[in-house]
Amino acid sequence: MNYYATAQQVFGDEIASLNAVLGQLADSFDQVVKLLLTLQGKVVVTGLGKSGLVGGKIAATLASTGTPAIFMNAAEALHGDLGYVAEGDAVLMLSNSGSTVELVKMLPTLERMKTPIIGIFGRLDTPLARRCHSVLNATVEKEACPLNLAPMSSTTCALVIGDALAAALMKARQFRPDDFALRHPGGALGVRLLLKVRDLMHTGKELPTIAPNAGFREVIAESTRPNLGAACVVDGNGVLLGIVTDGDVRRSLLKESFLECRADEIMTRDPVAIQVDASINEALEIMEERKIYVLPVVDGPERKLLGLLRMHDVFADSNQGAR
Repeated sequence: MNYYATAQQVFGDEIASLNAVLGQLADSFDQVVKLLLTLQGKVVVTGLGKSGLVGGKIAATLASTGTPAIFMNAAEALHGDLGYVAEGDAVLMLSNSGSTVELVKMLPTLERMKTPIIGIFGRLDTPLARRCHSVLNATVEKEACPLNLAPMSSTTCALVIGDALAAALMKARQFRPDDFALRHPGGALGVRLLLKVRDLMHTGKELPTIAPNAGFREVIAESTRPNLGAACVVDGNGVLLGIVTDGDVRRSLLKESFLECRADEIMTRDPVAIQVDASINEALEIMEERKIYVLPVVDGPERKLLGLLRMHDVFADSNQGAR
């Protein structure tokens, strides 16, 4: 049996359904986006079964991209969870049949609260669909399921409609990467945009520093002590003069008299550095552009040394936050 042929069939069917549903949204999509932009409250997404699973993802995507949203299980809503819905909210219902009993039973309460109701339905000729303020037509001709029974094409289309709503709202609100980072402080993007250089740099005893006249053995000892891959060369006032990296040390070994070399003879003079209040993102851009892995951190135009930042520390912090 050629199982790959089944994959081709499923992809083909779902892509065809997506293209068809896109055309069906032309008359209603802008209306729904405009309604959501006027909300004073949040979007309460609700559904049951597979539609509920898709609804949970839609709510999470909206919430992380600037539109306050939560998911409410349609069955639990009838036993108290309708209390999630407050004045100023809208309810986004998902149902392939367009007639899910649990959704229908919510209507009297929502209508009494004058809550706008938006539907993402696979059928529009139902009492539930007719009582919604707006309906996004997610009707598919057939499911990608070989038996045409299990929700496949229909759930994919509902999911993509949710993504499209989130993307449109992001554009309308001019949602930017730093806005996204505020909602993802533990992720890699949050680390890059929210943290400052001062938050991750090595300071104090962890900061390897040497005088310009330090001998070769002293350079090796100091750069090895905190094992950061470099030692910063400073004057008597703590001003950054240069940096001796592992690469600088290796190059000095090619000299016959390398043991007699001083720090100021093998260091990289006036190295690129970053101000202490810069963002981690700025630091990474510098390190990636210059292809360096350690970056001195300085303060003011006189470049007084305050710390040393390693690329490893940035990504280690990102990975810990993502777990």
